Parts: sequence; C-alpha cells; structure tokens
Amino acid sequence: MKSTESTQEQRLAIITLAPNPENRCFGCGGANDDGMKLSFVQDNDKKRIVGRFVLGERYQGGGGMAHGGIIGVLLDEAMGKVCRFRDVRAVTAELTVKYLKPVNVREEIIVEGWEETERKGRNLFHIGEIRNSAGDVLALGKARFVIIGEGNKV
Repeated sequence: MKSTESTQEQRLAIITLAPNPENRCFGCGGANDDGMKLSFVQDNDKKRIVGRFVLGERYQGGGGMAHGGIIGVLLDEAMGKVCRFRDVRAVTAELTVKYLKPVNVREEIIVEGWEETERKGRNLFHIGEIRNSAGDVLALGKARFVIIGEGNKV
C-alpha cells in the first residue's frame, strides 16, 4: 500500500473491507468460488472490526444452526483484521472459541473484533464476539497472532 493511501485511510473514520478479487482466502477473499466472501467495516475511531451477516443454510451444522467451524472462521477473520490497526501482517497462532448459544443461520449476526492487550514482541492478542440482533453474545473468541511482516495490512 502506498503511503499516501495509508495516510488517507487513517483520516477516514470508517473503511469498508470488501473481499479482494485477487485473494483466495476462504473467509474474506473474492477469488475463492467456494469461499464466504465476508465483508467487514473498519472503525478507526473505536479500533474495531465489525461485520453483519446472515449466514444461510449453506453454513449450518444441523438444525438450522451454524457449524462450529464456521463460527471459528468468522471470529478468526474479524480478529485477524484487527492487525490493520497496527499496520502489520500476522497469522493466527492460537484461537480459542467459547460457544455460548446456538447461531441461527437464518438471522442476522454481528461479528466484532478488537485488540485485547498491547503487542508483546511479535505477538498480538485479540478478542472477538458474535452477537444476535438483540445483543445476546452467542460466541466469544480469543486469539494470538504472530507478526510476519511490518507495513503490510491484511
């Protein structure tokens, strides 16, 4: 990313993170025909990544509820994008998910990620949660990301 683009991004309070048409990532890439093509919003004022989704039956595990692995993908994507606030490229090293309530694939959910603690060496620690439209927390995630490059946003 050019430095002028980076400076312009910092001035914007809200940035839409649409699927990149050249990225094959299962969660957020636009070049993966079988992927989820997730789109998020980067809130620079609150330092949060937020996505709103209705998953649909394709991602259910059973009984109209989201598959546990898909819940993990959603949390990993949101928390991974939090690395953008530090202008680094990082990979997931650890991911813990607490499944609190079933996630209905036919209802809108809000997926949010933010930084938990300060950077420790190459390690970043993030938190994520999935809520329903009533605000009930359905799943919580914690993750450790390891920086693999500086100045390369994910």
